[in-house]
Amino acid sequence: MPKFVELWVYLSATPLFGLSATLVVYVLAQAVYARLEQPAWANPVLWSVVILASLLTVTRVDYPTYFSGAQFIHFLLGPAVVALAWPLWERLAALREHWRALLAAALAGGVAASGSALLLGWLVDLPQDVVLSLAPKSVTAPVAMGIADKIGGIPALAAVFAVVTGMVGALSGKALFALLKIPTDANGWMARGFSLGTAAHGIGAARAMQVNPDAGAFAGLALGLQVVLAALLIPMLFQLF
Repeated sequence: MPKFVELWVYLSATPLFGLSATLVVYVLAQAVYARLEQPAWANPVLWSVVILASLLTVTRVDYPTYFSGAQFIHFLLGPAVVALAWPLWERLAALREHWRALLAAALAGGVAASGSALLLGWLVDLPQDVVLSLAPKSVTAPVAMGIADKIGGIPALAAVFAVVTGMVGALSGKALFALLKIPTDANGWMARGFSLGTAAHGIGAARAMQVNPDAGAFAGLALGLQVVLAALLIPMLFQLF
């Protein structure tokens, strides 16, 4: 048996497979993304998902086997989100100046994101549990799963909707901001980043961070605000109505 095949058989049966595959695929996707000068369509998260899903399908490696290794990267999502607070701390003066407007924008953006998803779901007559799974679509996936579970949705489906929402936001944000003629001065980057973090959570924040430090900082703030507001308000509103 060739050495490569022996290595593949060994890795595919151990936690090393999920960890190794995820790291190798993402590093390669990131290298291509940087080489192409970071176009939105070459987003490394998007292509990593596509490649890994194709790889698991072709090799018939089941998801639990893959995740037994990938969970080590999943664990690092928490510290990574917390680390987004540092660039925001460096812009504390701007935060103090605009906190009222930012809080109002976060609330309005969250209501628009959740409300529009629920309305569209009801209009096309989706099953009730699917509609409820759409409510937290603009919140980062782990929190979206918890919210969906509380309100009667399907946690796994809520995670899918959250990831797809993040991807769409990261891919379309630049074109939409250009269409809306949002400038690229200090206030413009703040608005772009905050909008992207509000609509597209962590994936959008990562994209904003790659494009501009100010945009990334305020995208991280928007991500955090949406987590807090959605976790508190969505279950409360569904209990009332």
